[in-house]
Amino acid sequence: MSTDTPYADIARNGVWTQNSILAQLLGLCPLLAVSSTFVNAFSLGLATIIVMLIANLAVSVLRTFIPYEVRIPIFVLIIAALVTVVDLAFNAFLHDLYLILGIFIPLIVTNCIVLARVEAFAAKNGVRAAAFDGLMMGVGFLWVISLLGLIREFIAQGTVFSGIEMLIPGVHGINLLGDDYPGFLIAILPPGAFFVLGFMIAGSNWWETRTARLRANDIAIAMEASSR
Repeated sequence: MSTDTPYADIARNGVWTQNSILAQLLGLCPLLAVSSTFVNAFSLGLATIIVMLIANLAVSVLRTFIPYEVRIPIFVLIIAALVTVVDLAFNAFLHDLYLILGIFIPLIVTNCIVLARVEAFAAKNGVRAAAFDGLMMGVGFLWVISLLGLIREFIAQGTVFSGIEMLIPGVHGINLLGDDYPGFLIAILPPGAFFVLGFMIAGSNWWETRTARLRANDIAIAMEASSR
């Protein structure tokens, strides 16, 4: 892929058109469990980006040496090795956050988003395109899970960026609704995650429908003008 257009398509597909959550509904287990706050969600999204980027890169480099019959076990081994490195890095450098995320960092190994992109794209494309696809798919996962965490945290606690000092020492979250805010417990529980995610998916579908309608109107107007 030497032209700019394929890379633009990869970016658009990863971030929006084929977004792993909004369009494909993949990786819902960590999404719903970890997105109780922005910091938790962002941290897991960041770990997922690192794994997806390097996994796609590694599989693309090794794809001609991997027998087709055993490709899936080998892909899983590569992903598992990368997840282990990320898990140990979180434990060493972000220990408080590591304790909160718990099992969900190792569970990136079983996240179907990672294996799906390795199998569907990295195993069939060049190194740069595969690495870029992993990055963009990871970014698509990151912004959705981070926004979901931000919304849930605000509704449940009236705060934003609570616990950010675990990522950036000396920086603290903001209590927007004050200490008197009673909170909204369901927002921080998995059912609340389902509700918020449902509204986000509905919003993305509405936007896609609106965009398609406007594009069709523009095409109709252009065809009418050209026929005159």
